[in-house]
Amino acid sequence: MGRIGIALMLMWGFGGFQAFAQSPDIFRLEYMLMPKNKAEAELSRYKLVANVPLKVRDTDNIIVGTEYNYLAYDIGDNAPFDNEGIKNLHIIDLNLAYVYKYKDDWRFIGVLTPRLSSTLTNSLENGDVSVNVTVGAFKDKQQIDKPIRLVLGIAYNSTVALRVPLPIIYFEKKFHPKWTYVVGVPKMGLKHHLKENHMIQTEFILDGYFVNLQNNIILPNTGFASSISSSAALITIGYQYNISKNMSFYGYAGHTIFQDGVLRDQDRNDIFTLNDEPSLYFRTGFRIGI
Repeated sequence: MGRIGIALMLMWGFGGFQAFAQSPDIFRLEYMLMPKNKAEAELSRYKLVANVPLKVRDTDNIIVGTEYNYLAYDIGDNAPFDNEGIKNLHIIDLNLAYVYKYKDDWRFIGVLTPRLSSTLTNSLENGDVSVNVTVGAFKDKQQIDKPIRLVLGIAYNSTVALRVPLPIIYFEKKFHPKWTYVVGVPKMGLKHHLKENHMIQTEFILDGYFVNLQNNIILPNTGFASSISSSAALITIGYQYNISKNMSFYGYAGHTIFQDGVLRDQDRNDIFTLNDEPSLYFRTGFRIGI
């Protein structure tokens, strides 16, 4: 497994932590499409997020939530195997978070995320389940002339072969009444606030996933594939319409800088490349924030 692929799958593991620390969603429904490219590969994803915040001791919160991703990979009829086995991929997270108020502006947070990532064609097996753990802190100062949000933490993902903690950093600052910048990993961006209910945003995003294949795929001359993964870096631009302070519709379009979709053997070695060609990228959704 390449270092970039490892890092991206680790980032996928702590994405939930960043969502909690930045702007937790009570509900989110999203659709993503990377249409067919020169490799005849197409990837689509449906995402559903639901979180319930529970007050503890007047200052702290427990957040119980779930995130479901349904992914479908289509590589046409040129593959040397039956690609039905990669058309239905499921990733289900259960997020259990505790948010501790340290000072008025600072919060400590811990997130435990049991994950099921599988084709779910058979009964559950060992490779289907993993656990991600993230701890960190975030500072949120919004009632000032130039609001800021800072997230620092460490994430551990048991899915990847190289099981080492990965540092997290995210910094957001509104440096002008109409402009906000975001610096961090796996996301960087620039926001332009047109009016109270309208925003345009550019993003640089790192994204990826890893799914266990319950039915191994037989590949000519290379053996059996037992998992599938994809990693990508993207540049996007999008528009968000705020129905209210916490409710919005959004849509983004962009293009990959690189992407790498591969089948892997039981030792996580790349044995077949599904897609390494550039692709367009579209994402749209509806969210209700806390």
